[in-house]
Amino acid sequence: MIRTSRRLADGREILYFDREATARNAVDRRDLPPVATHSQLRFDALLGEWVTVASHRQTRTFLPPADECPLCPSREGRATEIPESDYQVVVFENRFPSLATGVARDVPATAPGAGLAELRPGFGRCEVVCFTSDHDRVFADLGPERARLVVDVWAERTAELSAVDGVEQVFCFENHGEEIGVTLSHPHGQIYAYPFVTPRVEKVLRAVHRHRETTGGDLFAEVVAEETTGPRVVAANEHWTAFVPAAARWPYEVQFFPLRKVPDLPALGDDERDAFVQVYLDVLARFARRFDTPMPYIASWNQAPVRSRDDWWLHLQLFSLRRAPGKLKYLAGSESGMGAFITDTNPEDIAEQLRAVVVE
Repeated sequence: MIRTSRRLADGREILYFDREATARNAVDRRDLPPVATHSQLRFDALLGEWVTVASHRQTRTFLPPADECPLCPSREGRATEIPESDYQVVVFENRFPSLATGVARDVPATAPGAGLAELRPGFGRCEVVCFTSDHDRVFADLGPERARLVVDVWAERTAELSAVDGVEQVFCFENHGEEIGVTLSHPHGQIYAYPFVTPRVEKVLRAVHRHRETTGGDLFAEVVAEETTGPRVVAANEHWTAFVPAAARWPYEVQFFPLRKVPDLPALGDDERDAFVQVYLDVLARFARRFDTPMPYIASWNQAPVRSRDDWWLHLQLFSLRRAPGKLKYLAGSESGMGAFITDTNPEDIAEQLRAVVVE
């Protein structure tokens, strides 16, 4: 993999990733104002969680027509976020980031009138990952070679961002489909470098530590051992297993675990990366063909926190809020108000349905 670093007109970094040597010399000649990020972190004392306040994102680009897509390559008469006329995989700093390394630092110690709500600058980094220059493709159609390049890019960015002083966790993810809240239809994902450990990861680590203190066992290892041979396996090979979790929260949810315990994407070997692509594209194809209507989804990498790697087991969550054609799972009172999920589908049935999908 060959990486080329350039700068956009407003100073943001753009990185081109190619399998073979390719000249990447195009210049961004747009007249862009400097990026001004005023994000701040506010601490919810009751929940013990950080909330990012990023009101400047209200003006971000929202569902432009295909011929005005900012993630397509630039062409004569229309400059985009990618100055080159073609590309393989591109990563660049988000123009409307929730977190940024150049964020304004002059924030008060606490929120107005709330002494328990500690404030911090919204430090971190938000990157956009464009999987292909083809506006009309989706990840499921990338093919093994391009999908593997994306995996290598995720790993490279995870390693680099984890080394940034102040970053505590790196999160790679893809939002797919307008129902999820996607504002740009071009095939892309994002990477967040958080200055804190996210609530989900903290909660999982507490469960892992509690299980070890109570039983002496490794909770991750036991879950993987049970699910690898259980009735909810959807796809598997010599390095990965993909299964519907026994207590799935979403109508369609699959978790992908490597059979070897590793903390994050950079720790995966070449064979494991190839094997992941095989299983992932298989399951994405099953999602895409399950109904005669598009299946929106979120693909969410769960990686180890930067400073707590030994107890973690890398895994990916792939889930959709579609429960049937024309029907979505909404997070209503119980889920949104209390965080208590009520599922409309049976995990064993969902696994059987996905296994039965014919994948060409």
